Amino acid sequence: MRVVLGATTVLDELDLAVDRGELVALLGASGCGKTTLLRAVCGFAPVGSGRIVVDGRPIQDLPPERRDTALVFESYALWPHMTAARNIGYGLRVRGWPKEPIAARVGEMLALLGLEGLGQRNVRQLSGGQPQRLALGRALAVEPRLLLLDEPLSNLDARIRLELPHEIRSLQRRLGITALHVTHDREEAMVMADRIAVVDRGRIVQLDSPQGLWHRPASPFVAAFMGADNRVELAVEPSPEGLAVRAPDGTLASLPARARDGLEPVDGGRSVHGRPGPRFVGPVLRSTRAGFEGASHRHGPGRRGLPEDLGEARGPGRGRCRCPGRGRGGRPRADGRPIRRGEPPGPLSREGRDRRARDACDG
Repeated sequence: MRVVLGATTVLDELDLAVDRGELVALLGASGCGKTTLLRAVCGFAPVGSGRIVVDGRPIQDLPPERRDTALVFESYALWPHMTAARNIGYGLRVRGWPKEPIAARVGEMLALLGLEGLGQRNVRQLSGGQPQRLALGRALAVEPRLLLLDEPLSNLDARIRLELPHEIRSLQRRLGITALHVTHDREEAMVMADRIAVVDRGRIVQLDSPQGLWHRPASPFVAAFMGADNRVELAVEPSPEGLAVRAPDGTLASLPARARDGLEPVDGGRSVHGRPGPRFVGPVLRSTRAGFEGASHRHGPGRRGLPEDLGEARGPGRGRCRCPGRGRGGRPRADGRPIRRGEPPGPLSREGRDRRARDACDG
């Protein structure tokens, strides 16, 4: 699908398929085209080329009221002169429902969203997450085939933002409704979505499960967007022992043949994505120079080294560094002698301070 607004191509050859009953999050920076995609689906933005199909029925040429979709706006767009009950029943009145079925449906929505007793309250008197629930109830009351959520949690305070994603996710699963959820918050997307589509400049650059995006980003952009702040460039080539890995400074490490399957390189095999802290893809690399035990083996405040034999990646604070002259937490003694278990580390020597300043462990 292609959407052009004025002289700007907002969506460029975008292709997305959503299974029935699935919640897919559209994740990306502001201005990448997420909201435009929702507006094109519900009929508020013109489609230049391509098709929009819901349950096998093309809807790109239909007016918004005939598309059987419902959009929850970022600003909620509640009618300020109406009560909560009349806001929920507004779509039903437009569709020509009789009063009694409307009242019954509104009562169901109020009970479903935990708003019992608030039906006659003006929307200006609602607080916390109540306006968001009310906007969601108005969308669900018409029983749409596709529910569109345009950052409905962005205007909430921090405490409510932690609670509502789980409530919305539970409600979506209970009703079995298909939903597209727009957000720029990766934690919110990972909590709520079955799959996440990362959008960049009008294109979907990766579509995967939350676990797949976190562990197997398809590009440096996706890795950085998912929070991988540390990135190490490595050149990998076959060797008699298995794999030879060369760092930018010329450091050479060898990886046993049995560990080949544990690595997941990206960008043609020249870079391995990192994570905040000492994290690895695959087993720890053995170096031909003392001290190079892994791509993120560092010493400094709050960081510890890696044990000599580690079969899998571990988080920070696990294991002890085996570099000469260093003890727990990577702190050397003044005399350079390794610290024994239970022995206080003692003051830092000048050499130790210099080594800490360099933040390296090559002696």
